[in-house]
Amino acid sequence: MIPTLPPAKKAQMHSTRLPKFNFWSSLGTTLSVAIVVATLFTIWTPASLFSNRLSASLARALDAKKPPNRNLPTQTVAPIPHIGLVAGHWGDEANGFVCPDGVKESDVNLNIATLVRQKLLEQGYTVDLMKEFDDNLRQFNGLLLVSIHSDTCDYIDDTASGYKVAPSYASSAYPEKVTRLTACMMNRYVADTGMNYINLVTDDMTKYHTFDEVNTNTPVIIMEAGYLNLDKEFLTKQADKAASGISAGILCYLRNQPLNSPEPGTATP
Repeated sequence: MIPTLPPAKKAQMHSTRLPKFNFWSSLGTTLSVAIVVATLFTIWTPASLFSNRLSASLARALDAKKPPNRNLPTQTVAPIPHIGLVAGHWGDEANGFVCPDGVKESDVNLNIATLVRQKLLEQGYTVDLMKEFDDNLRQFNGLLLVSIHSDTCDYIDDTASGYKVAPSYASSAYPEKVTRLTACMMNRYVADTGMNYINLVTDDMTKYHTFDEVNTNTPVIIMEAGYLNLDKEFLTKQADKAASGISAGILCYLRNQPLNSPEPGTATP
């Protein structure tokens, strides 16, 4: 038996009927929602997500977590070591020796030193060419320094032909480097020029002022490339040959090359 509802309940049920379904209205609502969703996806792409403003905020947040950069040394480029060359008496009013025919030692020395510098530049080195009393000599700190000179114009005797070398042992912090540079220079200059080594070093050479001016870490030698009397033609007309011998001695030292025969200190005919 199905129970019957009282008249009041029936009236209430009739008054709460569901609204009729409208297809076109529902379709419009669905399309509107789809458009909104599509617009949001367009706006919040990865590119827009990491916009300048947002990227800056993220960067600041990451930087805040990094430890502070305190007392870190500033990185600097290490200086390139230089080779020093002194053209003897260049810039000196005395000009060194002046021969009766007007040839000046300072001009001969400068010509040879300039050729040496060019040869070393071609090998990739940095070379400073300096005057006799150059401000740059003070505490010059380089790979080495060679001061190039020539000996007297006066005739002494028939044996006054050849070259001399004097090292800076007393003022050097590394006398072994000076020894090696001296040996290389003597060895290579003999081999490349055929010049005799003259074992007659003057006080002007052993007490050369530049020895006490440069940094003690820099090995220094002074050399007289020849005599302006018997060797004048060689020094003036074959200056490139003299320069080759000097540059070969420098490269022997820098590249730690073995010494060739003849041994340093021996004379060649």
